[in-house]
Amino acid sequence: MGSVEHFPVLLEETVNLLSREGEAVYVDATIGLGGHSYELLRRNPKAYLIGIDKDPNALEVAERRLKEFEGRFSLYQADYRDIDEVLKAEGVEAVDGILMDLGVSMLQLKTPERGFSFMEEAPLDMRMDPRQRLTAYDVVNRYSERELARIIREYGEERFAPRIARAIVQYRRKKPIETTRELAEIVERAVPKGFYRRIHPATKTFQAIRIEVNRELEHLKEALLKIPNLLKVGGRVAVISFHSLEDRIVKHTFRHFEKEGLLKVLTKKPITPSEEEIRKNPPSRSAKLRAAERV
Repeated sequence: MGSVEHFPVLLEETVNLLSREGEAVYVDATIGLGGHSYELLRRNPKAYLIGIDKDPNALEVAERRLKEFEGRFSLYQADYRDIDEVLKAEGVEAVDGILMDLGVSMLQLKTPERGFSFMEEAPLDMRMDPRQRLTAYDVVNRYSERELARIIREYGEERFAPRIARAIVQYRRKKPIETTRELAEIVERAVPKGFYRRIHPATKTFQAIRIEVNRELEHLKEALLKIPNLLKVGGRVAVISFHSLEDRIVKHTFRHFEKEGLLKVLTKKPITPSEEEIRKNPPSRSAKLRAAERV
């Protein structure tokens, strides 16, 4: 596994919201390559961090990155919806800060055989957790036209979803769709030529299938509902999302808990990257950070 350049998104803004002096326990529920966790541990020598990720490859990288803080962190291969079970395993009831960065890591995008990107020829996989059974191949080749259209429309917010779903089903009648490039070309032919100028025509469809394979939105809702019970009073949660569906779920959940008197929303509007950050790390342009505090 080669090294991957890693730019933690909204690093300063996120760590400023979560960091505190003195003894503190943090959970990085999507530790990825460990950039945010590194900074949290570096800033507070008395902090302890619990890192969670579904991806074993990401956990290996995170462990290497955090090596200088040995004894001050523990890592778990788990889904963030099981954050309460992880804390139980650690013998921890409540924590001072929880971070969730919902972006796909560069490691996943730059590892062709994982099938997350259409830039390389690769098997249709897209599983963040290699232990799970459902793959992108299953979704693309076994879901009905109606189900495919619904997923691509809802999760990809793709206006040409019915056309794309029809094209997928017509193609697979002749042979199974096996690779990322094969699927990208089918989608590209289904979308009116020249309609998408800034992004590849298959971008939204790939996003939709990835969300379906990993049950991302359902798991996000499950995880967020557990947050108030896992934070100490004064503890904070920060969530970085990358598309409007995720951001909507985070916003509405935080507002719901604020009305219930459990959380205080710290970000009336989401924090977004500066022009300088976007210039250095273009994928950060769609990031939105929301935070709340336990009351």
